Amino acid sequence: MSAGDGSATGPWLVAGLGNPGAKYAGNRHNVGAMVVEELARRSGTSLRAHKAGAIAAQVRLGGLPGNPGPAAILAVPTAYMNVSGGPVKALMSFFSVPTQQLIVIHDELDIDAGVVRLKRDGGEGGHNGLRSISGALGTKDYHRVRVGIGRPPGRMDPADYVLRDFSPVERKELPFVLSAAADAVELLVLRGLVDAQQQVHAPRG
Repeated sequence: MSAGDGSATGPWLVAGLGNPGAKYAGNRHNVGAMVVEELARRSGTSLRAHKAGAIAAQVRLGGLPGNPGPAAILAVPTAYMNVSGGPVKALMSFFSVPTQQLIVIHDELDIDAGVVRLKRDGGEGGHNGLRSISGALGTKDYHRVRVGIGRPPGRMDPADYVLRDFSPVERKELPFVLSAAADAVELLVLRGLVDAQQQVHAPRG
């Protein structure tokens, strides 16, 4: 895969996972959708209803003046998390997106809160959105931007934890986390996975 040239084999699809509706909008489980909204804001556009069962926008990611960057579709499925796969597959078909140019952004319990990590392929870690996408596509070989939310405190059920809003302390840090995750997406499409991982995963001094 060549970095930064999505137009050669179709555009990128950047899918942010979450649950639809105002009651879920501030949940930890919706952080993937929040990152897509940040990318849309950077691109000066807004997400609009698409027949694939999502809100979406066509953009250029990570470009500079005079160099617009790779073509991408930003999208948030409007179905519930555990059936995200159908809309993602439909968007890939509609826009002719190859699997290697799918990026799924999601919350990750097994990563410290606020930490962003990139990977391709591998298991779903019990994440229902990823499980649905892997099942719909028949493969796990796609990119993931994993946004850490940390483990629940005490004996709280993880299923309850992810469906709660970010705490007041977390909300203060959230804009920085969303910005870091959006940066990671742009690095991935511009420079490829390995280079992006080296930069995103580097220890912060």
